[in-house]
Amino acid sequence: VVTRALALALPGQTVLVATDLNQPMLDRASAVGTGRPVEFRQADAQQLPFEDGAFDVVVCQFGVMFFPSKHLAFAEARRVLAPGGVLLFSSWDRLEENEFAEVVNAALGDHFPEDPPAFMARIPHGYHRPDVMAQDLGRAGFQKGPAIETLTSRSRAASPEIPAIALCQGTPLRGEIEARGEGSLARATRACADAIARRYGSGTVDGKMQAFVVTIEA
Repeated sequence: VVTRALALALPGQTVLVATDLNQPMLDRASAVGTGRPVEFRQADAQQLPFEDGAFDVVVCQFGVMFFPSKHLAFAEARRVLAPGGVLLFSSWDRLEENEFAEVVNAALGDHFPEDPPAFMARIPHGYHRPDVMAQDLGRAGFQKGPAIETLTSRSRAASPEIPAIALCQGTPLRGEIEARGEGSLARATRACADAIARRYGSGTVDGKMQAFVVTIEA
């Protein structure tokens, strides 16, 4: 999504390289298309296959939460940035500021009281402290402090089932649910849809979402 947006927004002579750890994700992005040429490369953010100073900007949309070592990934971003280049990334705020995710997390806790899936709290919404982000960037060798902007928006869907399916079946949360037995995915998705409906109604649903956008110069 962010690659398509950049392809539209940036001048035509700008060279765009899009990476992901997962090759099928890149295959899907390439099949969808970007409107103009983009180089797709499989890469580990903690070990980028690029020369020092190769880029003017490194952008990461809602990916930093998945890096096992944040400061190592940031150090790699800094390495491949030219002097004065910019790292820009986004990260979700805590669960309590992202309503559909919060409702789904609570519903799964009720549905699996003995062993609730913790993916939403652990990963997507587990990297939400600006002081920790600044500390990790400092450990990575960035000398200047980051600019951290809080952005609030709304997530809207035509029915409660849509966010329930998106979160339960369209994210790695799915694997944690399926590990809890045959039929668990369908039952858990239904429980989450019902929980969203109880809070927002059975028609169109509208929930708050909030994230940070972090910018720092190399």
